Amino acid sequence: MLNRHPRLRLDPDAASERRWPVTGYPLALKVTAAWHAVALAGCATVPELWPWWLAGTAVNHATVTAAGLWPRSTLLGANWTRLPALPRNANAIALTLDDGPDPLVTPQVLDLLDAHRVRATFFLIGERARRYPALTREIVARGHGVENHSQKHVHTFSVTGMGALSREIAMAQRTLTELTGERPAFFRAPAGLRNVLLEPVLQKLDLRLAAWTRRGFDTRERDPGVVARRLLRDLAPRDILLLHDGDAAITDDGQPVLLSVLPRIFDAAKERGLHFVTLREAF
Repeated sequence: MLNRHPRLRLDPDAASERRWPVTGYPLALKVTAAWHAVALAGCATVPELWPWWLAGTAVNHATVTAAGLWPRSTLLGANWTRLPALPRNANAIALTLDDGPDPLVTPQVLDLLDAHRVRATFFLIGERARRYPALTREIVARGHGVENHSQKHVHTFSVTGMGALSREIAMAQRTLTELTGERPAFFRAPAGLRNVLLEPVLQKLDLRLAAWTRRGFDTRERDPGVVARRLLRDLAPRDILLLHDGDAAITDDGQPVLLSVLPRIFDAAKERGLHFVTLREAF
């Protein structure tokens, strides 16, 4: 399998024990490259049709850009928006927490998870994990998953070239592996935004993109009831929920909104006969 796509250079550490198949460049990238070649050839051979070549290129760019701005899109490559349709996931849902670790919020989240016997998946920012190594290790020690949310979480991530994407994600991969002893299996893009060049980088590093089924917008919404309703509306087996232990909004009484939302999520899941799994437990 590793030799099927020789042009896709694999990270040596990832190639040793791969978890995800190497499928080569995504169709969207192949189509984009092919169209640019056709347009350039067309401009050279039939220059009077340049408005059509330009229009086609604009349509291509608009399509892949729109796909990158839609976090749950699969047009740019494989993307988990729900748990796989496997028998063991029939009544499972996944709680994912982004942008940590936070020295004030994350310990309280861990205590809540312990109290309700829930395992979650934490998408950590490499720099923050490095800043709080003991807390990062504590997440894993308590039975939760730690996955890759980039090293610096820059707002320009979705307009970054392949080389910079590779360095940013690989650096976080090394940071989190060093701190936890476990190599992350999933990647979530900052704000969920990406471009057509991301999928080859993830294949190189043996990572699978993971988005979500529903989110609470808890970095902006201060009302726990509103956040909970967004997450619980039509909650179903195999859903992936997104909340934030980093940069969480603060309620009117001065508490991170996440801490008020989580018990409501746990109670609702129990009432509906659902249980929580980490993303790694789901495949």
